[in-house]
Amino acid sequence: MTVTLADVAARARVSPATVSRVLNGNYPVAASTRERVLRAVDELDYVLNGPASSLAAATSDLVGILVNDIADPFFGIMAGAAQSAIGEGASGRAGGEKLAVVCNTGGSPERELRYLTLLQRQRAAAVVLTGGALEDPGHTAAMTARFAKLADAGTRVVLCGRPPAPGTGGDSAITAALAFDNRGGGRRLTEHLLALGHRRIGYVAGPAERTTTRHRLEGHREAMTAAGAADEELRRLTVHGPYDRRSGYEATLELLRRDPELTAVVAANDTVALGTCAALRDQGLRIPEDVSVAGFDDLPFSVDAVPALTTVRLPLSEAGARAGRLAIGTDTPPPGGIATVGAELMVRASTGRPRGA
Repeated sequence: MTVTLADVAARARVSPATVSRVLNGNYPVAASTRERVLRAVDELDYVLNGPASSLAAATSDLVGILVNDIADPFFGIMAGAAQSAIGEGASGRAGGEKLAVVCNTGGSPERELRYLTLLQRQRAAAVVLTGGALEDPGHTAAMTARFAKLADAGTRVVLCGRPPAPGTGGDSAITAALAFDNRGGGRRLTEHLLALGHRRIGYVAGPAERTTTRHRLEGHREAMTAAGAADEELRRLTVHGPYDRRSGYEATLELLRRDPELTAVVAANDTVALGTCAALRDQGLRIPEDVSVAGFDDLPFSVDAVPALTTVRLPLSEAGARAGRLAIGTDTPPPGGIATVGAELMVRASTGRPRGA
């Protein structure tokens, strides 16, 4: 049943005119009243666009692309490729074009849910969510419920670089999930360092609550454990922080404090690795003669770093483009709705044999 403005007014215990004033923002309303109206809008999933609400499951020409940080090349590359694919997939006929809008969440789970709610109200044709997911049961449940409501409204939901949501595949609300092989990439990267002779390896991890962080760290620890490393030592030589350069710098100084004899540092991503390199240089250490450094993602600047960065290449542009095509229905979803996107080890000058090896 279509929710009307009168339904919202009844739920909020105000007049329809007050609801209209709150939604249009053209008349002062008491803060407590405004909060009550907005809460009713959320609870009832009221569609702000009146004409759209009368069209039941009809969708608009809008496609939302959610990113954690558009300034981060990891997200920017995927979003740009998805947006291009969505534009190229337009039929060229009136009404066939889709408007792709990038929504920057800043890593906020509340903002992520809020954008999905807004896109649902606008009857978006599709939503593409990029990057890892927050590992929080409450947020996962809220996201799963929101995906179901989007699907009920006819919205395609595509995950890009994010592990499958609960129930993905079959009759799931998720159209497709393109998941990066972060665990396999992390394992192969550390195996490369072990093959060079490194055993005292520090790890600068991302935020502990993110799936990308956990999977890359699990791959690293799988390789280290197979080489005989103890769990206690692995925990001691792991420092978590944001996916930024400053985190890499500060975490590397902490790792050197914990073990001044480290011969290698694995960074959560290439941006973090730049901070690691800066910290090592400031301590008078050479790369890779004294300490080897490795990153992850193979962002455009990694090959131009000095020395060029050993890293794991993720096909960010290709995955983003496919996500865009899946979003507008010009590509066939993978079997079961899930595809694992491979990760390729790129060996460059920032890693070498440890001293004495």
